[in-house]
Amino acid sequence: MRSEKLHKFETDLKELQIILSDAQFHQFFTYYEMLVEKNKVMNLTAITEFDEVMKKHFVDSLSLVKVCDLQGSLSVIDVGTGAGFPGVPLKIAFPDLKLTLLDSLHKRVGFLQEVIETLGFQNAEAVHGRAEDFAKPGKLRETYDLCVSRAVANLSVLSEYCLPYVKVGGKFISYKSDKVNIESEGKRAELAEAENAISVLGGKLTEQKEFTLPFSDIYRNLVVIEKNRPTPKQYPRKAGTVSRKPL
Repeated sequence: MRSEKLHKFETDLKELQIILSDAQFHQFFTYYEMLVEKNKVMNLTAITEFDEVMKKHFVDSLSLVKVCDLQGSLSVIDVGTGAGFPGVPLKIAFPDLKLTLLDSLHKRVGFLQEVIETLGFQNAEAVHGRAEDFAKPGKLRETYDLCVSRAVANLSVLSEYCLPYVKVGGKFISYKSDKVNIESEGKRAELAEAENAISVLGGKLTEQKEFTLPFSDIYRNLVVIEKNRPTPKQYPRKAGTVSRKPL
């Protein structure tokens, strides 16, 4: 029988027009328990209270449905996935996705491998490495329909890390928690600063979706960038250069 603790989560998902089976709800609950238990011995998340994890991690991850059709066997890479967001919630809700979780910290990747095994995922892998290394030719470059990232970084930097993974015709979608089109303290808006990088890397901004998470005032922003031509071979640049000297 489905736990009453999941009622709020289920109600939130209905607002996103996502309907889950009992087995999928069980997977989310199991993932939550694994997350909180592992968080006792390594830093995975500052958010551990049940309802907050459901809202701020799980529902937030699944809000991608507002800008992307996730039905079918899309190939997806989650760059800088951390504890598995948004990739693991997306895989639970849309099990046909072919998922790669990429993170630079070996301990986190070990945790994600446990999650994949425990939840019984098919066509899912956790990869240990830096984003700029695995986007090189002969590795994972331009092999995905969709790249997603909730990583906290400037959009110019994220675009250089993420767009090289995307096939021509695919998309990179960045999860943001702030307004990227607003100037502040004399600084150009983040989106305006990223325009050159996006273009150089073979992308084009096609949509920006601003909203609040269901039944809350938590602001979110999904920035959708379509890949319309191959990324020049010199990108991404070597480790450290991307963040130190954004395009």
